[in-house]
Amino acid sequence: MAVLKAFKGLRPPKNIVKKLASRPYDVLNSEEAREEAKGNEYTLLHIIKPEIDLPEDVDHYAQEVYDKASENFNAFRKNGWLVPDVDEYLYIYAQTWNGKTQYGLVGCASVDDYMNNVIKKHELTRKVKEEDRMKHVRATNANMEPVFFAYPAKKEIDEIVEKWVAGHGPEYDFTADDGFGHHFWVVDDLKIVKELANLFGEIPATYVADGHHRTAAAALVGNEKRKNNPDHKGDEEYNFFLAVHFPDDQLTIIDYNRVVTDLNGMTDEAFLEGLNESFVVEEKGPEIYKPCCLHNFSMYLDKKWYSLTAKEGTYNDSDPIGVLDVTILSNLILDKIDIKDLRTSDRIDFVGGIRGLGELKRRVDSGEMKAAFALYPVSMKQLIDIADTGNIMPPKTTWFEPKLRSGLVVHSLDEI
Repeated sequence: MAVLKAFKGLRPPKNIVKKLASRPYDVLNSEEAREEAKGNEYTLLHIIKPEIDLPEDVDHYAQEVYDKASENFNAFRKNGWLVPDVDEYLYIYAQTWNGKTQYGLVGCASVDDYMNNVIKKHELTRKVKEEDRMKHVRATNANMEPVFFAYPAKKEIDEIVEKWVAGHGPEYDFTADDGFGHHFWVVDDLKIVKELANLFGEIPATYVADGHHRTAAAALVGNEKRKNNPDHKGDEEYNFFLAVHFPDDQLTIIDYNRVVTDLNGMTDEAFLEGLNESFVVEEKGPEIYKPCCLHNFSMYLDKKWYSLTAKEGTYNDSDPIGVLDVTILSNLILDKIDIKDLRTSDRIDFVGGIRGLGELKRRVDSGEMKAAFALYPVSMKQLIDIADTGNIMPPKTTWFEPKLRSGLVVHSLDEI
């Protein structure tokens, strides 16, 4: 059963929280982070992207980068920009986007749960990215950023969260520059904290929604610390790591689309003719066409949009991977133009649905790309089915919005 542990969070004062809270480290490259941090000494980017405070030609994986993260973290604490709570609490973090608000429980997940597959995964991780975040955790001795988990919704937990939110004003409440609303409550009633933890302990499994590399890094460093501690007892802070847990019925996965550089030497006419074998193809004209349902795709080619509906028998309904639209697209289209490995091919790129289908059109019309394919979003049920069966999703399948803001609360692996 899943663990949700209270912890003594490090948090910013209210008057600087909007300036300190940042987007996650992996949604900005270093150049973008430098620009975003310009003139803002408070932003957490100084800790999670510490290369922005070093010369531009620095190797992002050099030890001096991780040392700078540690130095900046210590400075934030010394300056009173991250202040410890007086006791171990849980927290509620809500996000508002497009008129919808989702409520997550912030607490620590268990390293044991990760190792024992109580925390279920649906993506492969890359060792270089894992090791980068492991070095960052070792350097700061903290989980600076939360990971994004889902759990099977539980009515009793929902009711406690709703009651707390209704009866208490948020500690933080702001709209970020990107238009997403962020709302944060401190659950400082220890009786309620215990009740939430006990109810959470009845949940059989949790699911990594976003942040597989950070999850792996946090768990592996925790496991490393326990092996290196001859006096290990099991209740040390390194046995736990920072996560925001959202009920699955409040989450929305948005589309994750593809653009390709060429058709592998095929003419447009021959390519379109070949699609008829596996798809019902309908020309839609110059107006943007959005996929209407599972197994329906939109394609943009030569200034025209098309609807592509996969024909019965071209995919396997009983296979949790084979039935995914990303798999259908790969098997029936991308393979035919010799794009076989999505992780390594330089002929394909991926565009999160947050950018809109207009971005697909722009990249094709500019001549940078030859064709674009938009997909209907994966469902939470599909994600959970895949994780439960021990399968791995193809690359670039899920895109969650809103992203968590980093810096609303930090989990220290030191006793504070």
